[in-house]
Amino acid sequence: MGNDDLAQSASLFRAMGHPIRLGVLDRLRGEREIRACDFTEYFGVSQPTISGHLRTLREAGLVRTRRDGTQICYSLEPGALEVVRRMSIHLAGPGLVGVCE
Repeated sequence: MGNDDLAQSASLFRAMGHPIRLGVLDRLRGEREIRACDFTEYFGVSQPTISGHLRTLREAGLVRTRRDGTQICYSLEPGALEVVRRMSIHLAGPGLVGVCE
């Protein structure tokens, strides 16, 4: 794993490091698109709070947006999730078993 891969993975994991942001990704996994206002109702937080979380996810490249009139719709960015999947598999690999024994 190269330094660029590690830096990208760290950025993605950092963006996912809040329960609401992780919850947003989980909700998007089950639905094609969700409007920003639907997240405020679901998580019971203010619109500025959810906007900040969505901005973090968007800037990390984990979600993409589409404007529908005055609404902004969010969906998962599959490429970024593939990086997360590969790093998770890499970290779960057999290399750490028995290292300190």
